[in-house]
Amino acid sequence: MAQPDFKSSLIAAIPSLRAFAISLTGKKDRADDLVQETMMKAWASQTSFREGTNIKAWLYTILRHEFYAVHRKRKREVEDADGKIAEAVGTLPEQHGVLDLADMQVALLKLPEEQREALLLVTASDLSYDEAAAVCGVPPGTIKSRVNRARVRLSELLQIDDATKFGATPEMIAALTST
Repeated sequence: MAQPDFKSSLIAAIPSLRAFAISLTGKKDRADDLVQETMMKAWASQTSFREGTNIKAWLYTILRHEFYAVHRKRKREVEDADGKIAEAVGTLPEQHGVLDLADMQVALLKLPEEQREALLLVTASDLSYDEAAAVCGVPPGTIKSRVNRARVRLSELLQIDDATKFGATPEMIAALTST
């Protein structure tokens, strides 16, 4: 891929990479660092990118590997998987949509990493099951299973039996319903 095309493809992917990174880390500052590191590694490795392949999937793979590398380094930090520390620090906004989103974010962080990752790749990042499977290095059936289990668990955590009545954004509804 020519350098200007490669550069514009990287720039175009930043918003979806950032959204995925926020979902993985749960923190915007860490997500921004993760996306920046992903961009730097992608730029340094642009000769290894094969033209004609899915650059978005390639970037998600780099981001995912970087996330796990950083995650292994930060095992000594205090984890807040249930969000109790975060709840004690901040105040929740009054708007229902923002509250619903906050509930969804907390619930997402309660999912096992593999399920959360698969769900976000397929719903929020709009990758196909095959593309998500390539990013994660697993068969498409495994991704489908993880997404299904994640949707079921999110519905339980959020106590939702009909996602369309949730008052959620289209992305949140997609995360909770089968496609």
